[in-house]
Amino acid sequence: MEKLAYVVWKRGAEPDAQFARRLLEEVAPRLRALSEKLRISLVDGDVAAGAKLRLGRQRPAKSGLVSFWLEQSQERAVPEALLRSACGLVAGYLVVESRPLVNRTRRAPAGARTPGFSLVSCIEAKAGLSHDEFIRLWYTLQRDTAIETQSTFGYVRNEVVRALTEGAPPWAAIVEENFPLGALDDPAVFYDAAGDPAKLLANQKRMFEAVRSFLALERVESHPMSEYDFS
Repeated sequence: MEKLAYVVWKRGAEPDAQFARRLLEEVAPRLRALSEKLRISLVDGDVAAGAKLRLGRQRPAKSGLVSFWLEQSQERAVPEALLRSACGLVAGYLVVESRPLVNRTRRAPAGARTPGFSLVSCIEAKAGLSHDEFIRLWYTLQRDTAIETQSTFGYVRNEVVRALTEGAPPWAAIVEENFPLGALDDPAVFYDAAGDPAKLLANQKRMFEAVRSFLALERVESHPMSEYDFS
């Protein structure tokens, strides 16, 4: 099987809640019938407190991430058309999934909102860095740093194999990290350092050093979202 990941944008200035409702109530049931392991993450009111976590220069900013599995990516025409009909814009990718940290502690029933929030980040390699070195740093240094310095309880890496839609941004990967809800607006919770200012500073410093070693920081597009897993 192959995993497909679609970054999606709402239609113009429509409310986030309206877009989220359309994808969850109208699109999701039809996608579930066409695919396996459906997961939808969306910007909505439940993550509004995380405004300071938003990174990126794209305008408009992305509104969500829809991922699912097919027996082969060539069979994507119908689900992709379904997404196009519901969104203002879609950018699809064939990806390889790996899960350095599996959410086993904060689960929800299929189709319900996962507790906390998902930080969905689209990333590119730092200029001058070889692909092999990008992967090495991401899969070793960044993996360990993220798990050891943050309150993350779920971590999914989606390494891009190739774009599936014309004009899709040249991202190298899409990362999904699950955090407790308090991390939306409290850096100490985000960096797993509640009540410990020294640990907070140390963890922030370590994380910044890790990401600047392999990422094009000026091209990171990172947004907190509500996650719905239909598996």
